[in-house]
Amino acid sequence: MLGNYFYHEIIRKTIIGFGTLFNDIHIKHKDENSNVLSELRVPLNYGPAQKFLARITEQKDLNRPYQITLPRMSFEHNSITYDATRKTSVTQTFKAVDGQTLKKVFMPVPYNIGFELNILAKLNDDVLQIIEQILPYFQPSFTITIDLVDAIGEKRDIPIILDSISFQDDYEGDFSTRRAIIYTLQFTAKTYLFGAIAETAEGLIKKVQVDMATSTNIASAKREVRYTATPKALKDYNNDGQITPADDPFVEPDDDFGFNEEWQDFTDSKTYSPTLQTDI
Repeated sequence: MLGNYFYHEIIRKTIIGFGTLFNDIHIKHKDENSNVLSELRVPLNYGPAQKFLARITEQKDLNRPYQITLPRMSFEHNSITYDATRKTSVTQTFKAVDGQTLKKVFMPVPYNIGFELNILAKLNDDVLQIIEQILPYFQPSFTITIDLVDAIGEKRDIPIILDSISFQDDYEGDFSTRRAIIYTLQFTAKTYLFGAIAETAEGLIKKVQVDMATSTNIASAKREVRYTATPKALKDYNNDGQITPADDPFVEPDDDFGFNEEWQDFTDSKTYSPTLQTDI
């Protein structure tokens, strides 16, 4: 069973979606009269906070031009766990249309992806500006929409939940040691993982037929009224200059279309056979 290759990039898309939330945060420095002296877009990188702290402590010369700039933010995903509270039937499937092809896929499996966002700054006011631009949006969750599976156009709203906030003021050593104030925010993204997508031979439904009877005895009831519905074209598909029933077979699932409806009365006491596709 395993070994059937597929890759929907769902975890990658979730990571990108999470990082995009924090890639446009700014801080401002003001004078005593509230005049803006400078404005800085806070850099965002993927990686653990320890990596950036190590680079800070290794730079002994604080005047070197390529010194790491603070404040900055970093994030990483640190866990993937199954979420049994959102479990659905493992054998349940649903179908989706890709052009004229009908595809079948099993219901997705719920997984929680853990994220850690670290905010590093040397001034307390800088980190507080960043925190106040983040926290009001999480109550405690913020929802983003992610195109999970391109092949079937499956988009889902993914809640990102703020789980916890911790604080650390790393300020040990002499006056040449750089100060680093660190806020760590833990998040959980409730996403779904899809398996392989298979094409099905069942085909698209282009005709609906319902037979109705006045008797409630299912075993002996014969159809007396038949309702039939088929797609009706709303544009000229065959380019003959007019919209006619000849255009109906060319209607695609994503098009705007109407319905051809037909009612028929019967008194012959026959029954429609789905196997033979005729009245018997």
